Amino acid sequence: MADFGIAVGRVAFVMLFVLNAGGLLTWVERKQSAIMQDRIGANRAAIFGVRLMGLFHPLADAIKMLTKEEFRPARADRLLFTLAPFVSVFFALVAFASIPFGDTLRVAGREVPLQAVTLNVGILYVFAMLSLGVYGVMMAGWASGNNYALLGGQRAAALMISAEISIGASIMGVIMVYGSLDMQEIVRGQGQLIAGVIPKWGLVTQPLAFLLFVTAGIAATRRIPFDTPESESEIIGYFIEYSGMKFGMFAMADFLETVVIGGMTTALFLGGWQVPYLQSDGFHFPWGAALALPHLAVVLLQVGAFVFKVGLMIFLLMLVRWTLPRFRYDQAMHLGWLGLFPLSILNIVVTGLVLLAWS
Repeated sequence: MADFGIAVGRVAFVMLFVLNAGGLLTWVERKQSAIMQDRIGANRAAIFGVRLMGLFHPLADAIKMLTKEEFRPARADRLLFTLAPFVSVFFALVAFASIPFGDTLRVAGREVPLQAVTLNVGILYVFAMLSLGVYGVMMAGWASGNNYALLGGQRAAALMISAEISIGASIMGVIMVYGSLDMQEIVRGQGQLIAGVIPKWGLVTQPLAFLLFVTAGIAATRRIPFDTPESESEIIGYFIEYSGMKFGMFAMADFLETVVIGGMTTALFLGGWQVPYLQSDGFHFPWGAALALPHLAVVLLQVGAFVFKVGLMIFLLMLVRWTLPRFRYDQAMHLGWLGLFPLSILNIVVTGLVLLAWS
């Protein structure tokens, strides 16, 4: 019974973290874009006169979408039209489950892994969930009975295929270096030091793969500059016929996928929960100094480091989203198939040759 309770607690923690981060991103995006464009940004929503820099706007948005009238076209497929937003949100939410947010927590003699679901093929699980999420987008495009929505769904499917292949190829170098498909083992492998000083993070050992992964990851989230499935100024996109909370669920799915890509980038390239020179009993610096820390402090530092790195990656993704213009559809396809994919293959070959020479 205790093991069941611990498992439920781990899953609940991850789900609440991802959901709250996704909701908070609706405010972050407005504020960050306002700062970049020298505007004030969202600041009107208030409770009893308290505004808190616009932090109540996500709550106001949720109330508005829940109380708005929902419209369904007469020619729409009723079942698929209703099911599509739930499919998108579900797979975006569960994709985070195998990303570790800490090492292990010792409680009453038990070793609790800080990971919602422990899988020895965690990377494949995350890819599978992200890939399945596109079915919600395609269902929305087809079930709406609208040609523009169908075009948006087809664009999303094509973009997802090109992005997923590039993502999979780009992380092969990481898998070859750390020798595992288990994301927890990959993070632990990044705790080693190169020459006793430089942390062996994926960013250091696989810099090209990092750039390719982040670029393909942005494409997988279908956000600017890869938002051709939506293309607000051209076809509006696969959710053109949606309104109310169903429209909000598609927007939430995009934010959740941004959190997942931020978490994957952190786990694979930024050391995950690793803090430089922090071991299970405290800090051990290269010059010989040491600082002992209690187990709980070490765990809190590791979880805090993971949250900070995910926040930093989300900030960078938002920076790209509000800096670059949208690629045309043919440009996005060209970049995916003739740019990212060949470079990913080149990275695999170079990594293999280096590992062969090193051994």
